[in-house]
Amino acid sequence: MSYLTLDHIHKSFGGVDVIRDVSLAIEKGDFTVFVGPSGCGKSTLLRCIAGLEEISSGDLTIDGKRLNEVEPAKRGLAMVFQSYALYPHMTVADNMSFGLRMAHRPKAEIDAKVKRAAKILQLEALLERKPAALSGGQRQRVAIGRAIVREPDVFLFDEPLSNLDAELRVQTRVEIAKLHQALGATIIYVTHDQTEAMTLASKIVVLRAGRVEQVGAPMDLYDDPDNAFVAGFIGSPRMNFLQATVGADGRTLAFAGVTAPAPVRQPLAAGQLVQLGIRPEHINGLGDVAISAVVEVVEKLGATSYVYARLGSGEAVIAEQRETEARPAQAYELRFDIARARLFDADGQRIR
Repeated sequence: MSYLTLDHIHKSFGGVDVIRDVSLAIEKGDFTVFVGPSGCGKSTLLRCIAGLEEISSGDLTIDGKRLNEVEPAKRGLAMVFQSYALYPHMTVADNMSFGLRMAHRPKAEIDAKVKRAAKILQLEALLERKPAALSGGQRQRVAIGRAIVREPDVFLFDEPLSNLDAELRVQTRVEIAKLHQALGATIIYVTHDQTEAMTLASKIVVLRAGRVEQVGAPMDLYDDPDNAFVAGFIGSPRMNFLQATVGADGRTLAFAGVTAPAPVRQPLAAGQLVQLGIRPEHINGLGDVAISAVVEVVEKLGATSYVYARLGSGEAVIAEQRETEARPAQAYELRFDIARARLFDADGQRIR
């Protein structure tokens, strides 16, 4: 049996369904990331696990124990919020130890746990400071430390990096990854940022409109998406989608003024309309397919450039190039290997 299970979880607010029949199995030690666009229900699902929202129907179990009616404080969970929620009049040490002091734990035990957490998070020199004297990244580490000292069964993170600037996001993301390695903890992490999901997770849960679209390891979702939504959401820049028509033989595709073999195992229906997905990094100047486009914008990012181009059909394409002399308004050849492409039907479901 899996360590944490969600069995047909449903959550509604009045007549609005927010979480719809979600079933998941999370193993002990997993770093599971809930990812999806704003409003997809990922934070609500996390709050249902924490006990901060009542589950409308379905069962939540941890280590075989049903927790639907168990109070949040008794679930053995610790939650780190987007807004650090630190007490401004308390020192770092007092903020981190507050929960243990309220539980009347022995002073020696509290001191030992605070020192251990401070060492893990590199907060040892800051224990006597108050939140006003800390940077955003340091405050977030204090909030994480407050969770660590409780030694929970499961850590819950609700978009913990959203309030940090770009450099601090990267630094804190690395620290959270190190924390997981050091503690071997079970972590459920919510983010709308697919880069965070790809770099942190051992398992990603992609949500849309309260439903699970796909669950899997980061590279499994990247290389083998079940549908166009997952394919477009995982990866930055997002996957390009081109309209294509299946040829009379059922094994070729016509798109963007060219004909190429269909990257599927079985013949398709002649004349079927499909979507051909190709990632920007796979349009690399190599391969058997070459399509003509006109460059609109070139973003130079040092070793890598992104070429934004438009096809004669009016479709927009992004190509990731290592070296390019492309300039706006010039004709440009986009070349890729058709085997790298992914095919989806008119409803966005994957054709394999």
